[in-house]
Amino acid sequence: MEPRETARRTVREIADRLASSNRIDKAALAQGWWPQSLAHGAAGVALLHIELARAGEGPWQRAHDWIACAAAGGVAGGPDAHLYYGAPALAFTLHAAADRPGRYARALATLDTHVTTLVRQRLRDAHIRIERSELPALAEFDTIRGLSGLGALLLHRGTHADLLHDVLTYLVRLTEPVEYEGDLLPGWWSLLAPSGKPASDYPGGHSNHGVAHGIGGPLALLALAARCGITVPGQLDAIRTILAWLNRWRQDGAAGPWWPYWITRDQLRSGRPAPGPARPSWCYGTAGLARAQQLAALATGDPEQQRAAEDALLRAMTDGGQLAATVDLSLCHGFAGLLHITRLVTADALTQGLTECLPGLLKPFTDAVPDQLAAVLLPGTRPDIGLLEGAAGTALALHAFAADSPSLTGWDTGFLTASPAKEHT
Repeated sequence: MEPRETARRTVREIADRLASSNRIDKAALAQGWWPQSLAHGAAGVALLHIELARAGEGPWQRAHDWIACAAAGGVAGGPDAHLYYGAPALAFTLHAAADRPGRYARALATLDTHVTTLVRQRLRDAHIRIERSELPALAEFDTIRGLSGLGALLLHRGTHADLLHDVLTYLVRLTEPVEYEGDLLPGWWSLLAPSGKPASDYPGGHSNHGVAHGIGGPLALLALAARCGITVPGQLDAIRTILAWLNRWRQDGAAGPWWPYWITRDQLRSGRPAPGPARPSWCYGTAGLARAQQLAALATGDPEQQRAAEDALLRAMTDGGQLAATVDLSLCHGFAGLLHITRLVTADALTQGLTECLPGLLKPFTDAVPDQLAAVLLPGTRPDIGLLEGAAGTALALHAFAADSPSLTGWDTGFLTASPAKEHT
């Protein structure tokens, strides 16, 4: 069967199995039942059905039912909310569903109140920390839990220009160096471990490079905003500062260029990172960082930097060792993420050869779809139905591949890999 038709058939199968929340054994879900979670719950599944409905490939009723399921327990709008959970996650999903003027307008207005309050408080706290010359927690600035993810929501919504400018201004400040115990550290250096918690293995903290939890997220948001014509003073310089740091730690080996997931204090002083390369995923690794750097190069008009990023992705996607380290189908750290990122990079690329990588990245789906789907969806297998590591995200990546066009809803803005859908900007 032709690859795109195989992808379409797989998407239909996933969508049908996720047609109703009543069909899901909630007690068996790998991450538990989190309706307001974009990462693992109903909000993420709704996003899949919204994309299909907008494409005329699925009924709107499924999307509306999953939205109702996500919102049924009220809205979590407190300090623990973030792009992937609570009011921001619901706002992201409802915005994608607003296919005509007025649809979900009242609900979005309520959610926006929660979101703006949350973002302003997060920004106040972050600026107070910076004024005290303290180092940040990853959750202050990252994509999953922090201000980069909330900035992605604001970019997606396109209705809070002043607040998005404030987030970008904060990210510019985040790139300013900080002197700490005799070392000049980048402003995003955290004294916590990559888990976001204190750990004896990281006595001096680390510089996190992931798109999910590190400086890759701020880099991508700064670049995407600039490409949409949204800039603040110092934004392009901040982009170059991050690129210079990543260029400093870029490693060149037999498998091609790669970046360490993070740098510890001892590694900073020795100039030697941990051996690699590791898995080349979106959350951590070459794929996510290559896309972030390509976007940054496009924003700053730097074709040399762009080619370097694209070459790193090309080498990773043709290296058997790195691909063998990828063991699932998810968007976060599996083949769906590699497939989608490679498609996006290819569309903007100066480098030849990336298109030829796509069939190989699709092969895990065509070779083992029944078994892999069972591992994600069927009762008794601890399934994950969500966007980040589960079936909904896998289906969205396959749908984008089959359609060979930009997302109609801008769902990938939430991964900071693409600009918002045009009708939403």
